[in-house]
Amino acid sequence: MISIENMVKSYTIGGETVTALHRVSLQIETGEFLAIIGPSGSGKSTLMNMIGCLDKPDSGNYLLEGNKVNNMNDNQLAKIRNKKIGFIFQNFNLLPKLSAIQNVELPLLYSGMNQSERRKIAESCLEKVGLLERANHLPTQLSGGQQQRVAIARALVCNPPILLADEPTGALDSKTSKEIMGVIKQLNEQGRTIIVITHDLSIANQAKRVVQINDGKLTEKGGKEREVSSVY
Repeated sequence: MISIENMVKSYTIGGETVTALHRVSLQIETGEFLAIIGPSGSGKSTLMNMIGCLDKPDSGNYLLEGNKVNNMNDNQLAKIRNKKIGFIFQNFNLLPKLSAIQNVELPLLYSGMNQSERRKIAESCLEKVGLLERANHLPTQLSGGQQQRVAIARALVCNPPILLADEPTGALDSKTSKEIMGVIKQLNEQGRTIIVITHDLSIANQAKRVVQINDGKLTEKGGKEREVSSVY
């Protein structure tokens, strides 16, 4: 599904050039559950931005379902993000003045779909994450775990084959984190490709495959049979 070859990305900060990704190569198959783990400043956020089509590499290739992302313009990248990749963020990124179901509907507004159909799909996604009964509550009326469930439902609403989760449990307590990871695992079992970006060893070791990034370079760490013991 995803093929990254010799990807390089640099930034100029304070007059100095910092290379965030050093000739990174990564293959991700359809239906995988992959964790990318690394400490702050390791390059994992840059890699997430590349995989999520939020930025382009300086060199190297990125193929998504056989399509070369490097050659796409901004409009094409926006369509890829809308149709192919569902995003889950640490801080939920819900709009505070919209209800749960209105937040879930948002990605469908650009599709030209009528309101009743949007509502039906949004309700279905909230049901998948066990939160349909809270559909009309505002984010401030929901717990952190419930807000993350709404965010997951929003990520599902366009039925993307890939879910990209950036520190999905970073703002949650351990009990709620376990519940959210249970939802994510279930979505993987249903066939979605899951990519989790994290610095949390306990989260990474729940994935079926783990790669570690340090100083912009990737190292394969194996799956459940060979757990990651340190990111430092």
